[in-house]
Amino acid sequence: MFYHKNIFGSIFKAFVCLAVSLTASVAADVIRYKTSGSDFPIAMAVEIPSDATVVNLSGVVPTIINATKGSVEAYGNTEDQTISSLASIDKTLKSLGLEMGDVIKMQVFLVGDPKLSGKMDFDGFMNGYRKFFGTKEQPNLPTRSVVQVAALANPAWFVEIEVTAVRKAKK
Repeated sequence: MFYHKNIFGSIFKAFVCLAVSLTASVAADVIRYKTSGSDFPIAMAVEIPSDATVVNLSGVVPTIINATKGSVEAYGNTEDQTISSLASIDKTLKSLGLEMGDVIKMQVFLVGDPKLSGKMDFDGFMNGYRKFFGTKEQPNLPTRSVVQVAALANPAWFVEIEVTAVRKAKK
């Protein structure tokens, strides 16, 4: 009888350990909640597991894409600057062992475009954003805010983007 109790106890402990490890591996995933009734490419909310590491990137601004033109044109329009900034973010994330799919939060600062009577070019921003988020290759959507600001440090910049990414715990 004593032998059977030890076997039962060992089997029970193994079962509990397996159940806990399966629960932990399921719980370790980032959960992205879609906005109900909308196909707009942002998440309504993102839930981060307690065993993940949060990585905050400083604001990223565009790089020069056309050195032959004057200072404002050197950075391109809002769409060009969005693509440039997100490409820089992608490169930085990769250097940290992360990727765009790990981004869970984005804050975007847009300056009004003089060609649009000083209003931000939200459509131009969205055209650039959609090349990186909500695609078949990269369907993970971050939560996001986009605001118009009076100016950025360089008068030729229309875009600055900050992101927060999550590094999942190693299993």
